[in-house]
Amino acid sequence: MNNLGKFITLEGVDGAGKTTHIEFIKNYLSDLGIHYVMTREPGGTLLGERLRDILLHDEMTPETETMLMFAARNEHIDKVIRPNLLSGAVVISDRFTDASYAYQAGGKGVKEEKIDILKNWVQGSLQPDLTFLFDLPVEISMERLKKTKNLDKFERENKNFHENIRKKYLMLANACAERFVVLDSQKSIEEIQCQIKLKLDEALK
Repeated sequence: MNNLGKFITLEGVDGAGKTTHIEFIKNYLSDLGIHYVMTREPGGTLLGERLRDILLHDEMTPETETMLMFAARNEHIDKVIRPNLLSGAVVISDRFTDASYAYQAGGKGVKEEKIDILKNWVQGSLQPDLTFLFDLPVEISMERLKKTKNLDKFERENKNFHENIRKKYLMLANACAERFVVLDSQKSIEEIQCQIKLKLDEALK
């Protein structure tokens, strides 16, 4: 399936600057004349967006949270990701399953074996072709978050929670180095976007 389209995901701790670079990626692909679909998790579909509102604001057990994340993801894959990849589009998702390992396993302590089961059930062999991980020391990311007016429940969590998320993301990047590109979000926007452009060019040859 991925031979037809390319599946690119964006990951990172809260406040690491993903949003800043999404517009750059969209504009760059548009300039190249490449058909792309930009989407996000949780969300991406009508049902997914309703679940997103619940997931970002309602308190629940970590296990319930994990299952709802995968319910939204199942709908997302079925309605958006898979059809667009089959049509030959580049699908770019702001977060995907790596976020479940980082936030629910790393941050909330859900056993990875449980996430593995849901992952295999929901996405099967589907994997991103390229993942950009926007990395930033937690102290800096939390300072950036203080400037945000309306924080969601994840963004309001304590420093230890965010440290565990960052640690898990870096572990994932190390274990799957062939698809991860770790971007130092302390660098200038221009430097980061130069790296993004280089890796996009390689992935889209």
